[in-house]
Amino acid sequence: MSISSDNMGEEIAISLKNISKCFKRYDKPIDKLKEVLFSKGNYFNDFWALQDVNLEIPRGKAVGIVGVNGSGKSTLLQIIAGTLTPTTGEVEVKGRVSALLELGSGFNPEFTGRQNVFFNARLLGLSQSETENRFDEIAKFADIGDFIDQPVKTYSSGMFVRLAFAVAVNVNPDILIVDEALSVGDIFFQHRCIRQIRKLIDLGVTTLFVSHDSSTIKTLCDSAIIMNSGKILNTGLPSLIIKEYSKLAIDLELGFPSTEKSLHQEEQNNLIGAEKNEEHLDISARKDHKMTRVADQEFAKTFRRGSGKAKIEEFQLFDHLGLSITKSPIIEFNQEVILSIRARVYESIQGCIFGFFVCDKNGTEIIGTNTHEENIKIEQLGQNQELEARFKFKLPLRPNSYSITVALAESYESVTLDWIDNAIVFQVLPPKTSKRITALVDIDMEVNVIKLV
Repeated sequence: MSISSDNMGEEIAISLKNISKCFKRYDKPIDKLKEVLFSKGNYFNDFWALQDVNLEIPRGKAVGIVGVNGSGKSTLLQIIAGTLTPTTGEVEVKGRVSALLELGSGFNPEFTGRQNVFFNARLLGLSQSETENRFDEIAKFADIGDFIDQPVKTYSSGMFVRLAFAVAVNVNPDILIVDEALSVGDIFFQHRCIRQIRKLIDLGVTTLFVSHDSSTIKTLCDSAIIMNSGKILNTGLPSLIIKEYSKLAIDLELGFPSTEKSLHQEEQNNLIGAEKNEEHLDISARKDHKMTRVADQEFAKTFRRGSGKAKIEEFQLFDHLGLSITKSPIIEFNQEVILSIRARVYESIQGCIFGFFVCDKNGTEIIGTNTHEENIKIEQLGQNQELEARFKFKLPLRPNSYSITVALAESYESVTLDWIDNAIVFQVLPPKTSKRITALVDIDMEVNVIKLV
């Protein structure tokens, strides 16, 4: 199968032809010893993790891979990464591959974090001097403090994945492979990782992403693949593949036989136009604002950009009683909050716009507005002018982690003055009632049921 390409003749980054992978499976541990000691006898069964897989992925595409446990996803990624050799078939991968596979792979537990950074960077083709130039950025992104000089065997799983991800995304990969690793670690780091992956995708890095989180696949990926029993069942638009995967998972859970039949072509055609429009708008938005790290920023662990003619000096989140909850942002379901954004003008401007977004961990904007859209005009601001905007709103969100992006723009020039992603990361608790929130946003609703004769 081939992932669709917008341009005919586009360079293929990954090509798999008739790939199969067979492992020996033993019923009892002693059978493996018997095989070594005795030449006669068959003490194992063949297990084909992959069977005749054919796949082509164009350069620069972001591809999500879904499938139930044991479907062959991880084996496929390991073969592409070069850590496994296929039993049969041909693999062609063009460019530097940076892979974040299962926890523990690629790091020597006896080495310190610093030693592992240099060792892995060398394996990926970086010279000693190149790694030295990038080490501070890697250590900064990992944010594990003095543990960088401690043996990796002393790390928690969260610390380990922080360092592994920091290395993977800072070696200028042509191809990035991520296999469910981001499910480990705190919520703040997960938000940062997803934003960094999105940044690499915008820069044209070919990305393979395995996740059971369907929203992540739909948000990040151009295309998706569904696998089952070592075979690729279908490729296509993420929304269609996720729908097919959900049906497959439910069928298997209920004990129904799995099928290799894909969604009907007519159903695919009905959604392609809408998906293409959404995809075009999303990609345009990503390329319009390229995130850069601000070295001297006051706000730790954030990504910031802007002209600097005016800057956001402070932001706070208050509860309905006016008490600050910025440092301990645990929020009740549907709680009313006040977001305060304080700014200072450094160069005279004709006017400005305050705004914010509440985003999920994939960076998708869920709630947001700005002073312009709320018909509030802020005009003619002189140097050293200070001002504050306050937004009052409720958070009827499904229990999960979210982040707030705050921004300041120049009114008439449409120029970003200051933009801070992940300014505040918070957790929404389940409602105190027994109601289960199934959608991302829950709103008050009036429901009537009438019995008809």
